[in-house]
Amino acid sequence: MDADFQLDRPLKDSRIVVAMSGGVDSSVVAALAQRSGAEVIGVTLQLYDHGAAVGRTGSCCAGQDIRDARAVADRLGIAHYVFDYETAFRDSVIQGFADEYAAGRTPIPCVRCNQGVKFTDLFGIARDLGADCLATGHYVRRMIGAEGTELHRAADPARDQSYFLFATTQAQLDYLRFPLGGLPKPRVREIAAEIGLGVAAKPDSQDICFVPDGDYAKIVRKLRPEAGEPGDIVDLEGRVLGRHRGLIHFTIGQRRGIEIGGSPEPLYVVRVEPEARRLVVGPKRALAVGAARLSDVNWIGGAYKGPVTAKVRSLAKPVPARFEGDIVIFDMPEYGVAPGQAAVLYAGDRLLGGGWIEETMSAALAA
Repeated sequence: MDADFQLDRPLKDSRIVVAMSGGVDSSVVAALAQRSGAEVIGVTLQLYDHGAAVGRTGSCCAGQDIRDARAVADRLGIAHYVFDYETAFRDSVIQGFADEYAAGRTPIPCVRCNQGVKFTDLFGIARDLGADCLATGHYVRRMIGAEGTELHRAADPARDQSYFLFATTQAQLDYLRFPLGGLPKPRVREIAAEIGLGVAAKPDSQDICFVPDGDYAKIVRKLRPEAGEPGDIVDLEGRVLGRHRGLIHFTIGQRRGIEIGGSPEPLYVVRVEPEARRLVVGPKRALAVGAARLSDVNWIGGAYKGPVTAKVRSLAKPVPARFEGDIVIFDMPEYGVAPGQAAVLYAGDRLLGGGWIEETMSAALAA
């Protein structure tokens, strides 16, 4: 169960900080680091009010999770520190999530969290503690290429988390380590059980940790009440077809919840117009996108020239595309491409980078 932490000096002379969320993945990373012979310090960020978080399941960095992380650290005999980042998380992630939905966009809070408290702030904590690296439980592979450190998809495609790490900077990647990238999840649980960690069978956290019941609308309505107001459902020509119960219940490409009778074909959300509180719907062919303009493009691992594939949703398959300036152009029409989501670019298994989708062009216009 040894892991290669890719350090420049002997592990016995090194210090590794492990980001411990209280789940099985980060707990096994801590165990692998401890087994390496390095000095190990576990760090947990408290992202919720401790009292409100007690007993919650399907989350991370909450009350029970902090206790689980502490128990694992005690079992391994390593130091463990908890830092209160509740205010920073609320301001940078939860408020931004609500703002994006209110603006008719489809946010990815997990990326914002990685960009902020999980990497930027945790990176600073690890540096202050004198660590040689910061190790996390993400399922991605860090590799050394001809032009520097690269990020590659995990060996287990079912667990790959590279889509959520497209905004990782080169400086962060040079300092980060991902020991689980080459392991399947069942093996990780086996390692936890072999060591006797109490979290070996703990369920995985859900994608959006601060929405424990999956009701995104409730979170947005609480912070941005105007986003829950009803409005018109119109067709592509602007004709009113019916009423919706709030734009926060809909995202581009969605079919569920559009209760319009008499249509000769299924209707999908084509566009969200928050200023007019309008939901524009149309047939599936109206969702065909030929290109998308990106903002805040991030590139990892040096220059690259050649064919790419693009992934526009976390669960989508990468599709052939080309990247010109800040525009990603799909070889074939892509469906369900939503502003606020990310377009992430790959060359084979290598993550090249990506950016935030600002606007899309129909397949006809992009041809």
